[in-house]
Amino acid sequence: MNHEQIKALLNMNAVMKNLEELVLLDSQVAEQVKELDFAIEFSTLFGPKCSVEFKAGQCRVRPGKHHRPRIRLLCFSPAHFNRVMEGKSNPVPVKGIKFLKFLSTEFPKITDRLEFYLKPDNARLADPDYLRINTRFTLNTAVNAVKLLALHDTLGKFNRAHIPNGTVEFRVLPEGPSAVLSFDGDTVEVLDQPCARPSAVLLFKDEQTANDLLNGNSDAFAALATGDVMMKGRIPMIEAINLILDRIPLYLS
Repeated sequence: MNHEQIKALLNMNAVMKNLEELVLLDSQVAEQVKELDFAIEFSTLFGPKCSVEFKAGQCRVRPGKHHRPRIRLLCFSPAHFNRVMEGKSNPVPVKGIKFLKFLSTEFPKITDRLEFYLKPDNARLADPDYLRINTRFTLNTAVNAVKLLALHDTLGKFNRAHIPNGTVEFRVLPEGPSAVLSFDGDTVEVLDQPCARPSAVLLFKDEQTANDLLNGNSDAFAALATGDVMMKGRIPMIEAINLILDRIPLYLS
């Protein structure tokens, strides 16, 4: 895959994946989607596809085609889709013309709300509720991006080859969000449930520590030295994953 294809893959399946939790954590969006019951398919020529499905107040973002989308949006290339994600272009609706009002007025409100949480500033991060959601979304984006880069990015695949089979948990203390990456042969998955006995664990002292590190606002080595971040278990697994994490800013800024 080339750069634009991988970037589109990350935008679809790492960034947009946060819509699943947005509808649960943001009351404004929850009210907007509570009665929706249809799927939107995003399709790129010579690139990835994904679907966003709303049903019973929940949202599911899945890679690939949807079996029965009410709306299908076409981008002429992965680069076109990436421009759409940056607000610099628009997709072409090829199915669901009657939903144009929703696409032009309601759906942008949802995506704007997602962008609000994904692009923090110091004033927003001073709000504990915002900090909590941004930390969760940033962690979600990171682990899903690691999965995709380990499978499609050249250096990501190289580092993946040095990760043995097992699970790595990222956990924010005391009761913050957590995420688990599972490695099994050529398969990399983000698990929906906590792992009882992970092979390795990366622990963050608190949400502020996790947020600073995940957003690149603090030094990982300093955090390890002070004990704000701790590694347990098979440390080389975490070190290899960190090398993949370093690739994310090359695609998502």
